[in-house]
Parts: sequence; C-alpha cells; structure tokens
Amino acid sequence: MSEPSFASEVMQPAASLDELAARLDALDHAGRTAALETCGLAELGRLFDLVVSAPPITPEHFVGSGEPLRPVVHDGWNSLPLPAFGRRFQKVFCRPGPGGPDRIFGYNEGGARWLIGPGYFQLVPTAGNPLFESRGAWVVDYHQVPDSPVPEGWPWVVPNWVGPQVLVYNGTRDFMRKVSEHVSVGKPWSRLGELPFCFVLTRRIVGGP
Repeated sequence: MSEPSFASEVMQPAASLDELAARLDALDHAGRTAALETCGLAELGRLFDLVVSAPPITPEHFVGSGEPLRPVVHDGWNSLPLPAFGRRFQKVFCRPGPGGPDRIFGYNEGGARWLIGPGYFQLVPTAGNPLFESRGAWVVDYHQVPDSPVPEGWPWVVPNWVGPQVLVYNGTRDFMRKVSEHVSVGKPWSRLGELPFCFVLTRRIVGGP
C-alpha cells in the first residue's frame, strides 16, 4: 500500500505539526519539493494555520550562517489557480556585503521574471507590531528593496512601483512561518487585506550543501 500524500496528511483532522515536519526532514530536497507540490489551495491554507503554534521562524532559516553576498535559494510552490509551471518560483535571499546595513534582502526568480520584474524585497522582523506578529515573526516586505550592493549576476534593483511588477509586488508583504528545518510557509497581504492564497519555500544553498 502506497504512503499517503503529504497533502492528505495535512488535511487530516488530527494532523500533527511535529509529524509533518519529521516527514519533510526525512526527505532530500527533491523529495521535499515533490511532497509539497501535492498541496493545493486548501492544503497550503491549512498548513499556514497549523504552524501558527510552531517556534518563530528566524533569519537564519532564510540565509543560514552563510557568508555575505552568498545567495541562498528557496524553491517555491504557490496555490494560485495556474498550471504547475506557473506555480513554481524561487525566492533568493542573501546577507549584505561587508560594511553594509544589517539586514537581509532578496528577489523573486521564475519564468515570468522577464515580464513582471524581480520583485526585490527586504526581510523584516515583525516584533513590536502586534498585528504583524500574529501573522509571522518575519515578513518579506516588498515596500523595501536592497539599499546596498547585491550579488554579481542579480537583476537590476528597481522599486516595486516601477513597471509591470506594480501589479504583483507593490504594496505587498509575505508573512512567513516555519514548517520544518528547510521549509517555511507564507501568506501575502496587500494594502487591500489578506490575499486568497499561500505558498511554501524549500531552502537550498547555492555552492554549498
């Protein structure tokens, strides 16, 4: 008898966050991404709700203890009503270079970047804002873009109110919660309120383990 899909486990009434995290931790990167890609709108929404009681996510989850300007790639999967290739994307994070400001920044990579732009952001703590804290400990904030040099080969840094990306990223914040050692789940809010989808990120490091 085949093992139940990760999506079906998420939807069990007695779903255990510890058991879900353990299942993901036991897989390699390809296995984790495949398991998470069984999830749709209902499953990712439930996962975001389930992990509200998990330990707060930390900046190290996104960039590890990596060197400055060393990109850390997270493979993403969202619950938008699109074909699979339109639901896959990447968020790439890094620490600033030596002497730069003490903040983490990044951008979005995917097949539509040529059309909608890179969607640059800063990773910002929510501590001190009770409303934001209730959504997650850290937020991918598209109101802010890198204010120091980015790694070589990254796209030009442009604010999110410029060009077609204004329709996707401008005025948006993605609130992040921890699922497992490598996986986080996020939910976006715009100026109009909560948006009706979620996404998951699975971390991998460029040029390292």
